[in-house]
Amino acid sequence: MKSRLTALAFALHTLALGGLSGHAHAAADVPAKYNLREHYTKFEYRIPMRDGARLFTAVYVPKDASKPYPFLMERTPYSAGVDIDDELHYGVDFYPDQVGPSPEFEQSGYIFVQQDVRGRYMSEGKWQEMTPHVNARRAKGEGNESEDMHDTVEWLLKNVPNNNGKVGILGTSYPGFYTSASIIDSHPAIKAASPQAPVTNLYMNDDSYHGGAFMLAANFDFYAAFVDVPNPTPLPKSWTRFDYGTADGYEFFLSHLTLSNIANTMTQNQRALLMPNIEHATYDDYWKARNVAPHLKNIKAAVLTVGGWYDAEDLQGPLTTYSSIKRNNPGIYSGLVMGPWAHGGWNRYEGKSLGHVQFDAKTGDYFRSKIEFPFFEQHLKGVANKNAAEVYAFETGSNVWRNYAAWPPAQAQTRTLYLGPNGTLDWKQPAAGDAQAFDEYVADPRKPVPYTAYPATGVPKEYMVGDQRFASTRPDVLTYRSEVLEEDVTLSGPVKPRLFVSTTGTDADWVVKLIDVYPPSYPNGGQGDEHRTDVPKPTLTMAGYQQLVRGDPLRGKFRNGFDNPQPFTPGKVETVNYSMADVNHTFRRGHRIMVQIQSSWFPLVDLNPQTFVDIPKAKPEDFQKATQRVYHAPSMYSGIEVRLLPATR
Repeated sequence: MKSRLTALAFALHTLALGGLSGHAHAAADVPAKYNLREHYTKFEYRIPMRDGARLFTAVYVPKDASKPYPFLMERTPYSAGVDIDDELHYGVDFYPDQVGPSPEFEQSGYIFVQQDVRGRYMSEGKWQEMTPHVNARRAKGEGNESEDMHDTVEWLLKNVPNNNGKVGILGTSYPGFYTSASIIDSHPAIKAASPQAPVTNLYMNDDSYHGGAFMLAANFDFYAAFVDVPNPTPLPKSWTRFDYGTADGYEFFLSHLTLSNIANTMTQNQRALLMPNIEHATYDDYWKARNVAPHLKNIKAAVLTVGGWYDAEDLQGPLTTYSSIKRNNPGIYSGLVMGPWAHGGWNRYEGKSLGHVQFDAKTGDYFRSKIEFPFFEQHLKGVANKNAAEVYAFETGSNVWRNYAAWPPAQAQTRTLYLGPNGTLDWKQPAAGDAQAFDEYVADPRKPVPYTAYPATGVPKEYMVGDQRFASTRPDVLTYRSEVLEEDVTLSGPVKPRLFVSTTGTDADWVVKLIDVYPPSYPNGGQGDEHRTDVPKPTLTMAGYQQLVRGDPLRGKFRNGFDNPQPFTPGKVETVNYSMADVNHTFRRGHRIMVQIQSSWFPLVDLNPQTFVDIPKAKPEDFQKATQRVYHAPSMYSGIEVRLLPATR
């Protein structure tokens, strides 16, 4: 749901939300150059829905009435109130420093609308986790986001004067979901929509689960703060952090070991939100009802979906949303923007770097001024957009923007990187040799592989490009690397591990990481990180840096389907095939390509006991060591399937 939060739960989350209210929260980072109060009048309404529930809605109307204006709206579960020093304020006298996605919107002139979604803060009704679009058992007070948006638009058109009859909607993360859900069977006045980092299918490589493995650190951090309260009753505090009692999340979670023990550190209200995510450990009807992708139909608006290649929370959501809208709604504009950003980073940062990795350009500024603003100006005001394209994809590594007619690029060709003996990695299958050729390691769930080299709580955004040298030295991590590249290699599209494996246990996680190894002569630099001030930044040599490009787990019991858990037979060789999120990355000449394989990634991912049990109910004695093998013998060639772009484009 949501943005599952990173280490500074409220601060990072609200600053990343984007859209309207998120930018209002973020305004403290940027000196105000435009006095909103001087140019806009604020109104507050309680707009009635068809079932009688009233939704709190704040509306900011330009004082200049010489021309009509379009509506630009955000629907949010994070409060349409004004956040001042972590205190929420409702009332027409309270103004944020900034209300639009960027200052250009305020200066151009829009009627800005912010709405508390049903059951949150000052809105009536019953809130639902990722509101099911189809709900045969809808209880009293529960709604449908498409219907709520339709009723809101109808009311706004009739009751807010001097509008031009056109409506746009946008939002990031959970508000991104509300954007997508609000345009199903869309009201004809909705002309433009931009779901940004939209939560789409919580189970399928989205916030809750990746490859059937529970994303522990992010979900715990989020639900410890996202407390459901009776409505309409605004909380005095906009967000409250969980007290871990330590700066080391690895230590905190490992000391409790089991999911039940971890959940018991929460209050009853916090557990009430977290536990459904933990208990529904397979892709069951609970998750299927909350998957919005199949319902993205009868959309009449132009849609610009936005995401980040390094979004730890909602990387898959934009890719799924874009492809679903394009497939189900022929004849409309369905565009995609993918930049080198962490969650919501396109909304407020310059976008020059993440962690120690540099992008050589102000990518966030470029998106806001050259892509986002012209998109809404075109579809809500009829302004020509000379920069229009279907796909804007930043190519990391080479650090350039590319435009494509569709995603993934049609010219990309499927190839396989094969794992070989002695830690080799090559486009060619290993030569026939030992019929039992394999690499092995002992995985101990009580000594799991960490996902960062430093202590942290929550999920630091920079882990998505983090240095993996610390993992290369561990005996429970297999490392394969190519020869030094003689020319650039660009991968564009999904990354698909294709492994032959065995285990001495009855269950196992298989975590695969694709890594860019910098040359030993690489110049130093890249020490700044505009996203974080609390992450340790020791002096670091970029020569030999092992940058994570993509990584994801597969919980082995789901190798034959996420609704069909099956145990391993100890010692039996089986196939493990799965798909990680897409990349658009160039491994430069002089670099190497690396693949790492391990069986834990803690506490990013919850622990697999390595015995075939219902993990939410696992007991300490269920956590057992196991020997894992990855094969590269004839007829059992393990590898990574990728999509390779031609050298000349």
